[in-house]
Amino acid sequence: MNVLLTGAFGRVGTAIIDHLADRDEYNFTYLNRSDREEYETFVADVSNYEEMRPAFDDQDAVIHLAGYPETDGSWKQILENNIVGMYNTLEAAKDAGVPKFVFGSTNHVVGMYEVEFAPELYELDFDLTVDEDSPRRPDSYYGSSKSFDEDLGRYYVENYQSPEQFYALRICSVRHEEYDHPYGDAEHGVDEGEWERDSPEYEEKVARMKGMWQSRRDLAHQVDCCLQDDDVEFDVFYGVSDNDRRWFDIEHAREVLGYDPQDNGEEWDAPPEGR
Repeated sequence: MNVLLTGAFGRVGTAIIDHLADRDEYNFTYLNRSDREEYETFVADVSNYEEMRPAFDDQDAVIHLAGYPETDGSWKQILENNIVGMYNTLEAAKDAGVPKFVFGSTNHVVGMYEVEFAPELYELDFDLTVDEDSPRRPDSYYGSSKSFDEDLGRYYVENYQSPEQFYALRICSVRHEEYDHPYGDAEHGVDEGEWERDSPEYEEKVARMKGMWQSRRDLAHQVDCCLQDDDVEFDVFYGVSDNDRRWFDIEHAREVLGYDPQDNGEEWDAPPEGR
């Protein structure tokens, strides 16, 4: 299967590369705004259709991750990178006849649940489950753009010949390899001098990540499930590990995709040795 990966060298893209690129059944093409010496890269910006369009030829699937990745994005940044960029990517997939589209959406499509209920939400026994049928409650221009992009994806699969399948993954907290554990955000803050270990800020970050963490291997496995699936036309799935204190549903992903996450934030009671 020929797979185009946009926004290839961010946190999520590198998790996919690390865990899936060596698989015999996949032949990846990496599209990114900048090159990396260790990878052959199609250098393009998804906000420029003519620039990025040739990368879609002869692809069987696109995993679309490119865009502005944070909730602090201005309307101009979000419009160009996340809305125009998504339109261009879907148009390119349609024009090139790419049948499968895996979209890196975000938990921020429903981020106001966290805004409303945090920090109590991070406790192990908090009673809330957000699933694919829960009302969307975006917390930012960023979350709103991803919500729009999901709808745009549905429009394309229901109105054009390509793409034929669209998977929206509402990804939670995937981190670079150094911080790929439920103490990652807390330890990053220590490394940046933002707080001390055992401070209230540190403990809150740990509690949140024990609910929000999606390990790099679980993320890559979920993407693999989408690439291997033959049945979904359009669907939404939450990207999170099998954490005891998660408030996002993964039973839908288990049932439809066969998603079988291996990690659980509750299994950690300290950062990795050497930290």
